[in-house]
Amino acid sequence: MKKATTGILCGIAAGVVDIIPMLLQKLTWDANISAFAMWIVVGFLISVVDIKTLPVVKGILIAFLVLLPTAILIGWKEPLSLIPISIMTIVLGGLLGFFIEKLNRNSK
Repeated sequence: MKKATTGILCGIAAGVVDIIPMLLQKLTWDANISAFAMWIVVGFLISVVDIKTLPVVKGILIAFLVLLPTAILIGWKEPLSLIPISIMTIVLGGLLGFFIEKLNRNSK
């Protein structure tokens, strides 16, 4: 599988995992769609960006860089909501970095 395709598919999986608790909390659709789209972009970027670091660190770093503009908007009105968002970003970003690296290495 191509690197970008692997990243997008893994990003879709991370997006689904991220929005499940959001759906249970009955958050707005714009928040759900935004989070889902963010993980697709993060998965793509993790797969195509070449940073010389551990895959988990690369995933977390890219995930937080993509989240940053939205986090500023969220934190301005609801700073406490950044705690669960940051936890999910660390967990899913690290897992994406790990799995994308592993899948791309196995497909060579």
